[in-house]
Amino acid sequence: MANPVRVRFAPSPTGSLHIGGLRTALFNWLYARKHNGAFVLRIEDTDQKRYDPTALATLTEALRWAGLHWDEGPDVGGAFGPYVQSERLALYQQWAQWLVDNGKAYKCFCTTERLAQVNKDKEARKELPGYDRFCRRLTPAEVAEKEAQGLKPVIRMKMPLDGQTVVQDVLRGDVVFENQTQQDAVLLKSDGFPTYHLAHVVDDHFMQISHVMRANEWLPSAALHMQLWLAFGWEIPVYVHLPVMLNPNGKGKMSKRNPPKDKYGNIIPVMVHDYINAGYLPEALDNFLANIGWNFGEERELFTMAEAVERFDLARINPANSAFPTEKLDWLNGEHLRALPLDELARRLRPVLEKAGFSVDETLLQQVTPIVQTRLKTLNEVVAMAGFFFRAEFIPAAPDKLPQKKMDAASTRLALEQSISVLETLRDFGRETTHAAVEKLTETLGLNNSQLFGVLRTAVSGQQVSPPLFETMEIVGQAETLRRLRLALESLKTLAA
Repeated sequence: MANPVRVRFAPSPTGSLHIGGLRTALFNWLYARKHNGAFVLRIEDTDQKRYDPTALATLTEALRWAGLHWDEGPDVGGAFGPYVQSERLALYQQWAQWLVDNGKAYKCFCTTERLAQVNKDKEARKELPGYDRFCRRLTPAEVAEKEAQGLKPVIRMKMPLDGQTVVQDVLRGDVVFENQTQQDAVLLKSDGFPTYHLAHVVDDHFMQISHVMRANEWLPSAALHMQLWLAFGWEIPVYVHLPVMLNPNGKGKMSKRNPPKDKYGNIIPVMVHDYINAGYLPEALDNFLANIGWNFGEERELFTMAEAVERFDLARINPANSAFPTEKLDWLNGEHLRALPLDELARRLRPVLEKAGFSVDETLLQQVTPIVQTRLKTLNEVVAMAGFFFRAEFIPAAPDKLPQKKMDAASTRLALEQSISVLETLRDFGRETTHAAVEKLTETLGLNNSQLFGVLRTAVSGQQVSPPLFETMEIVGQAETLRRLRLALESLKTLAA
C-alpha cells in the first residue's frame, strides 16, 4: 500500500456501546492489525444535546474488555491529537470559513421557524422535504447586514445542483448519486460546533486516516462527504461501508429502543455491557461478531482473534446486511470457555461468585473449576450450577425433590440407607471408587443410574442440577457427604407423613 494503514473508530458518547458499534470497531481493529497499521480511537462529541458525560468511560471500558486496544486516542495520546472533537473546534471553524471564502459553502441565517414552514409548504406541494437554499442567493452585502444585526448563522455546504457524485466503495463499487437530490447540509452550527459531516472529513484528513470503515447507514450521506473532499482538494481515503446487523428475523436494525427477541420471545441484548454482565467472554463475542458479515474461510466459525487477524481481508466481507444469529453465541462461548486454561477460567469465575455473595476459597475454586468447565455456557451459570460449594451453610433440597422418576418416598429412603451403608465403609473416597460402589448398588436396589445418581446428587448438592456427582462428592469429602445424605434421609420422614 502507498500509505500506511490508519483506521479509526469514532463513537459518540451518548450512552453505552451498541453491539453493532463493537462490530464496526472490531473490523477496523482487525484490518489495522493485519496490516501493521494504527487503530485510532476518536471521540465525536459535537452533538452537545445528546452528550452523556459518563458515556466515555463506559465506551472505553467496553472496548478494552473486548481486547480492542487503540494505538492513539484520548487517554494514550498520539501525534495527531487531540482526539476529542470538542477540543478541536477552532480547526473546524477555520476550515468551514475556508469553504465560505472559496465559494464552496455559505452562511445561512434562516430560523428554525422558517425551516419548518418551508417543509410544511413543500409537503403541501407534495415535494421532498429539505432546505430551499434561500440564503445561498444572498449577496455579500445582505450577509454583512445580517451579521451586523447580531444574527448568528450556520454554514451550509454548497452542493452541485446538477450532474452526479460518484463514491467509490470497496464493497459496493461505484455508488452514484444524482446531485439534484442532495441537500445543502449544515456543516457548522450557530454555536460554533461542527456537524458530523464537516468534522469527520477534517479529522480524517489531519489524522491521515487511510480507510474509513463505517456502517452502511452512512452511505446516503457519502455524496456530501465526497463533495467536501473534492472542495478541500485533499486526498480521499478508501471508503468501506460495512453491512448493518439486522434483527434475528432479518427485519430491521438491532435497536435498543425496540429490542429484538429470539424465537422463544426472549429479549436479545443490544448493548455490549449487557453481554459483559451476562457472563460472556470477550473472545467469544469477538468471534461471534466477526462471523456476522465476514467469512473466515474453511467453513470455520470457531477461531481466535489472532487467527482472524491473519485471515482478515476486505474481500471476505459480504456487503449485504446480516441477521443476528443469536443461537450461535452460547455455543461459541461454551467452546471458548472450554479452551481456557483452568487457572484462567478460575480467575474469571471468582468475581462472578463473589458478586453473587459467596466467599471464595482459592483452593476450593481450583477444585471446582475443572468439573464445571465442560458444562458452562456462560460464566454466570457457575452460580446456579456450583454456588452450593461456596455457601457458608449447606441448604438441603426440599424432600419432595429427592425421589426420582418412578420412585416414591419408600424406595428413595431405601436408596439413601443403602448408599450410606456402602459409602461409610470406603477407605478411598475418590471419584472412581465411589462411582464403582454406587453403580454396583444400583443393581442391588433394582434402580438405574439415573435414579440413584439423581437421589444422591440432590441430597449432596441440595439441587437437582449440579456438576458431576462423584467429582462433587470427592470435593465435599466423605464426612460431609454422609452428613448430607443423613439429612436427606431424615427429611423424607416428613414427606412420608
